[in-house]
Order: sequence, then structure tokens, then C-alpha cells
Amino acid sequence: MANQQQYYYGTGRRKTAIAQVRLYSDGGGGIVINGKPLEEALPWFAWQKVVQQPLQVTDSGGKFHVVAKTQGGGVAAQAGAVRHGIARALVAFDPALKPLLRKYGLMTRDPRVKERKKYGLKRARRAPQYTKR
Repeated sequence: MANQQQYYYGTGRRKTAIAQVRLYSDGGGGIVINGKPLEEALPWFAWQKVVQQPLQVTDSGGKFHVVAKTQGGGVAAQAGAVRHGIARALVAFDPALKPLLRKYGLMTRDPRVKERKKYGLKRARRAPQYTKR
């Protein structure tokens, strides 16, 4: 990819994962995550489907070449972050797509994160086992 090309940018977040997404309008339809093609970066089909969802909803699968950089989180969280970033970049490309993406829940950042451990407990909510005798 040439550095002087026109692109649309979106930042996506999910749990502790952050994705910096660029949509290049030259077409091709390829998705590259951290320098690897989608099938190599996210080997499980469900993760690939999650990433491609904003492009399928807006019927713009072949119009854009997607380049994403992700950091933090696990593989599933990174897939969700890329999806959120692609949706935001599509809105930067065409603001008229925002109601459609919002209808499918792709514009909302998922607020669920891991709950902190509390003192006196084994985990966030798991209490020590009770013994009667």
C-alpha cells in the first residue's frame, strides 16, 4: 500500500483490545490485521464473520481494502475491536450509514470488561467454600 493513498480511519475498542483501522477506498476487499491476512490472523471462522459484519451489513465488501493494527486483549476481543473500528471508519466515509450500523448494534462500544477481584473473596464474586464442621 502506498503511503499517499486516501483512507478513512476508525478506532475500535473491546475489553482491553484496541484496533486502529484504515479503510482504503481502492477496493480489493482484502482484510489485513497486524500485517497478516484475515484467515491467518483470526483462524476461527466465527471471528472472521465478526470482523466482516459491518462490511456485509452495508454491502461494501468489495469496495474497501481494510488494514488494522490491534493490541491488547485476546483474539475474540481483538476481533470485536476491529469490527467496531471498521464501523466507525465506514461512518467517516459516509455518515448516512450510521443509522443502519447503529440498528445492528455495531456503533456501540461494548462496555463489558473483567470485574476486579474483591478482598475476602477468591475471585470477583467467588466466596471461599463454607464448611459447617
